[in-house]
Amino acid sequence: MLDLSRARNRMVDMQIARRGINDPHTLEAMRRVPREAFVDAGFEEFAYEDSPLPIGEGQTISQPYIVAHMIAAAAIKPGETVLDVGTGSGYAAAVASQIADRVYTIERHPPLAEAAGRRLHELGYDNVEVRVGDGTKGWPEAAPFDVILVAAGGPEVPRALKEQLVTGGRLVIPVGLDETSQRLLKLTRTSQSDYETEDLGAVMFVPLIGEQGWSDGSGNLAVKARELTLPQMISEAAEPLPDPDDDAFGELFDRFADRRVVLLGEASHGTSEFYRARAAITRRLIEKHGFTIVAVEADWPDAAEIDRYVRHRPKRYDQSPPFQRFPTWMWRNTDVEAFTVWLREHNAALAPERRAGFYGLDIYNMSGSIAAVLHYLDEIDPAAAAIARQRYGCLTPWQSEPSTYGRAVLSAGYRKCEEAVIAQCRDLLERKLDYAAKDGADFLNAAQNARLVASAERYYRIMYYGGADSWNLRDTHMFETLNHILESRGPDAKAVVWAHNSHIGDARHTDMGLVRDELNIGQLCRQRFGEKSALIGLGTHTGTVAAASDWDGDMEIMRVRPSHRNSYERLCHEAAMERFLLDFSRHNVLAKRLIEPRLERFIGVIYRPQTELLSHYAEASLPRQFDAFVWLDETSAVTPLGPENVRAGTPDTYPFGL
Repeated sequence: MLDLSRARNRMVDMQIARRGINDPHTLEAMRRVPREAFVDAGFEEFAYEDSPLPIGEGQTISQPYIVAHMIAAAAIKPGETVLDVGTGSGYAAAVASQIADRVYTIERHPPLAEAAGRRLHELGYDNVEVRVGDGTKGWPEAAPFDVILVAAGGPEVPRALKEQLVTGGRLVIPVGLDETSQRLLKLTRTSQSDYETEDLGAVMFVPLIGEQGWSDGSGNLAVKARELTLPQMISEAAEPLPDPDDDAFGELFDRFADRRVVLLGEASHGTSEFYRARAAITRRLIEKHGFTIVAVEADWPDAAEIDRYVRHRPKRYDQSPPFQRFPTWMWRNTDVEAFTVWLREHNAALAPERRAGFYGLDIYNMSGSIAAVLHYLDEIDPAAAAIARQRYGCLTPWQSEPSTYGRAVLSAGYRKCEEAVIAQCRDLLERKLDYAAKDGADFLNAAQNARLVASAERYYRIMYYGGADSWNLRDTHMFETLNHILESRGPDAKAVVWAHNSHIGDARHTDMGLVRDELNIGQLCRQRFGEKSALIGLGTHTGTVAAASDWDGDMEIMRVRPSHRNSYERLCHEAAMERFLLDFSRHNVLAKRLIEPRLERFIGVIYRPQTELLSHYAEASLPRQFDAFVWLDETSAVTPLGPENVRAGTPDTYPFGL
């Protein structure tokens, strides 16, 4: 006759401990609980084989290794309270009860719940309570729980279960859109609104049936999900956000703290709430999570002056205040000013090498870049400065109106000019070690300006021809600039990027990539950094915006038309929430429902309401384009900085003074 106690110990030693589970609480609990008492009659001799066994009602008792794996992953400690979803035979609840102070377990099949309750009582597991119910809704009366274990696979993690965890609590659950794609996930609640997720590998469980799970064992989407409209599903998944000026706004974005690059978008260049939301998120990432780079869709030379201000470095030479070129309101506004003042104050108490910097990524302002390179060389290497002036001479006729350069090169010897600016960039980089020894703090600025001049020369030339080349050159330049900044700040540096949705959303899942062969920063970051990047879009339904009717035109405060009825924005508006965050990684069913492309609105510095559908909408797949989406239902225009807008008592001095 089989010695079941010996078989139990052999199972622990061979099937569990030797497969990498070494938590002493788990191993001892597995040795104590007689698995043969939890299987159907006639299956006792198979109780300690590493395989699931049938227990009736189409359910199974999980294989011993999986039970041990989930309990060890959850790191149950003495004195804790556990919720076990999917009682089945009661075996997992019994094992957990040998460690925890109290175990609550839910089973949707009354016959199984009744049998498990009777068995647990007869075996003396008096710290386990069984109930019949929908496990996807948890057990609110007994909450909160230190640990939740779910022995069935759902399409996503039920919100009710996440909300019933204590801060620091652990939830272990299989998740997947079908049984063959399930992954065992461990969620740890790190704050009231934030969770860390760890992938524990591929698994195969029976379906999790319930209001926040599947409808039946066939693997179809839950009846509730099928019956809900898309706005209702968005409302179910949305995480409410406070006002951007509330310190709690940034806390919901702690989930992205481990990323190397967090890219924050905007649906227009002239909306105050977009700047304030990005500032709130960025402040949190800088203060609490060690980010030291703020890289923005702005001219490098202008941003460099702001960088000197926020990092308490002296102004290098007389020049007009930054961001004087159209569109001035994009960076010369009260929201950017408030953020840079905060950044300067934050940096004041830090060592210079730990201070967060403000950097421009864009390719524009060729004349400013030329001036910065020449000034640096005048101080460091006057002979090199003289050569650079000769090389840059062929560009000077177009410094104030660079777009005309494209026309000129059709008949001029532009290749000679291209070779000259590239030679200047190469010479500067080759002398890096010599220059860095003399003035290391400024080398990055001068080197980047040299790169910018070389890129800008090509950009303004190919812009004349149209097509995808000029866009791709510009975004590739911005991406390469971001990489240069990261390298300059060290291997552990982390960056926040502020740019338009059209730049930070993955172009491969929009008309940009699918129709026009365009790429962008978001796509390049995903390809380079993978899961260490986060692409977060921002959108709105209506309000006001600062924009111009034509390029180089006057700024106007315009009314934004309500979003198109066939757009993602209209779906978000009909969710009827003022502000919220959608994290697509946490809502697989919603992401699948939203994946089919539909209209998305893009407003730049130009806004033409009368032709909005043609001028400002394109098709995109929102959950593929972004990792998350921030919704601000009604928004308002930025307030530009200028003589007519300077607040009482605000000195018109460096860096923004006029």
